[in-house]
Amino acid sequence: MTLVEQILALLVTTFQGVRKDGLNQLARSLALTVKTEDEAKEVVGKLTADQVKAFVSDWRKDADAEITKANQTYENGLKAKYDFVEKKNPDEGGTPPASAGTLDAATVQEMITNAVKAATQGLQTEVANLKGSAVTANRRETLVKELADAPESFKTRVLKDFDRMAALGGFSDENAFNEYLTETKNDVAAFGQELADRGLSLHEKPVLGSPNKDGVSAGVESYIQAKAAEAENKGLGGKEV
Repeated sequence: MTLVEQILALLVTTFQGVRKDGLNQLARSLALTVKTEDEAKEVVGKLTADQVKAFVSDWRKDADAEITKANQTYENGLKAKYDFVEKKNPDEGGTPPASAGTLDAATVQEMITNAVKAATQGLQTEVANLKGSAVTANRRETLVKELADAPESFKTRVLKDFDRMAALGGFSDENAFNEYLTETKNDVAAFGQELADRGLSLHEKPVLGSPNKDGVSAGVESYIQAKAAEAENKGLGGKEV
């Protein structure tokens, strides 16, 4: 679940009865200022019902005003270009003759619908971009946590690669990101093991010297020989007469 979805769930639970499309817009806005679910809970907990209702009401007014304006502008353009003829009541008999440049109601409605879509395309694109930025930021934070124990140079390289991928469009979905995250975890573990192996190979040689073919160090071998010679000398000496 993304951070936006977590915030939306908190808002829906806390402010029941408020329009969900408005709460969804509020969740997107809050996701730009908070980074974790705990921060989201803290922010949502400070909101009042009046504040949330006012936000949703203002957002709906702005959205409805944009749609109404687009409808009116396009309708005025159609009226200026075509001669609209009002349909007669069927009880009055007959259908008014169609004339060149006259559009029926279904065609006009379709043209208005297309105009609204075109007029709100920019707003939809902006919302999609904001949502994408929030998802990318949340994924990067997850990646940073996984790299907490990694060497700084390795961490920097991985984050640079992630930022490059994000700039090129990022991951197709959450499954693709999870697969990448799993591969990164494995890379961190392998890199750590490699460093550990290198560390073992760089230990200093034993103080008593390098071992001989039997695995005994030169120092230990010298010590054993000295003790053997000492024992032999004692054995040959015998008792004084």
